[in-house]
Amino acid sequence: MNLQFSFRRLTGAYLCSKKHNSGATYQIEKPYKLYKLKVGPESKVEITKEDALQYYHQMVFIRKMENLLANLYKNQEMRGFCHLYAGQEACGVGIKAAMKDNDAVITSYRCHGWTFLQGVPSYHIIAELIGRVTGVSRARGGSMHTYTVNFFGGNGIVGAQVPLGTGVALALKYANTGGICLTLYGDGAANQGQVHESFNLAKVLDLPIVFICENNKYAMGTADFRGTGGLEFYERGSFIPGIWVDGMDVLAVREATRFAKAHIFAKKGPIVLELETYRYYGHSMSDPGTSYRTRDEVQNVRKHRDPIAKFKDKMVTLKLATEEELKNIEKDVQKHLDEDVKKARGDPVPKLEELSADIYMKPADTKIRGPNPFTFLEHKNIGKPIVHLKMK
Repeated sequence: MNLQFSFRRLTGAYLCSKKHNSGATYQIEKPYKLYKLKVGPESKVEITKEDALQYYHQMVFIRKMENLLANLYKNQEMRGFCHLYAGQEACGVGIKAAMKDNDAVITSYRCHGWTFLQGVPSYHIIAELIGRVTGVSRARGGSMHTYTVNFFGGNGIVGAQVPLGTGVALALKYANTGGICLTLYGDGAANQGQVHESFNLAKVLDLPIVFICENNKYAMGTADFRGTGGLEFYERGSFIPGIWVDGMDVLAVREATRFAKAHIFAKKGPIVLELETYRYYGHSMSDPGTSYRTRDEVQNVRKHRDPIAKFKDKMVTLKLATEEELKNIEKDVQKHLDEDVKKARGDPVPKLEELSADIYMKPADTKIRGPNPFTFLEHKNIGKPIVHLKMK
């Protein structure tokens, strides 16, 4: 195909349009930083209209769903913890764009967006968070514990998903699935010993794993420079190569993840990615997020670095989509979510018998201790088991 290049400047990236506007190429604005690597991901990124619209839809969906969940929490329709992904959408969507069906992913408690990306309808996510039996975990997982095929969940303990993800990678290698495990954690968890133990084991066993630090700059409420001795999280693997990536650019994340997978398939071992990003809400809904940063800082990021707004500008400039097309996507997403929350509100809460259900696949004893030593509940198998690994 002949290309008609018309170079333009947009938010620091040089853009060029393809004939018939079926796709486009532009150079990544912020260069990758490499550790123990001579070459890194591609800087010129190819994007088709179909892919661009899909990425935009996914990012908008996650943003609007998280905003809806924030309102449900404020209205006291939700109980327990609630950690939101708003601002970090380009990380999840970019990684997902490089994944295959046989790849696995595990993340922290900031997991609603990933649950959606892994194929769980928003209706079942919303139902879970407001305690309805139609929830993805039948109302027993809440905000932090959602699972589906090849998605090993949100995990409530800071950093616990890293050794678990290492175990998933071991299982993938043992079962010869041809897949890899993408293991996500935050900048706060990066300082934990279990993370570094996982690095070591992954290197020794040559596991198919990408360690991905989503550095949203503030851990649980402490700026990275105040709680971390070295800010180059992509170098934390020591003997494992690493790459710093602009986590606010969905295409930069996609290309970095593709590179990481190719690195593993070339039998070069595990790799670390640091995605520098930003969260708009506090650490959780109980954190206003203003005691360790200013409101002006948050608004400045929204105005100049928002991943959705930046991608929207690029799409329009490249004629991959019109303002009207993108506005219609936003309207459709909002309508879909409004219908989902209305439907979920009408669903029943779990019965008491569900409290002792699905604890074991094959229980040796069907009697489960109740609220005191003299009360017992009957174990039942109600839910359908998730089959994660299939032999290649």
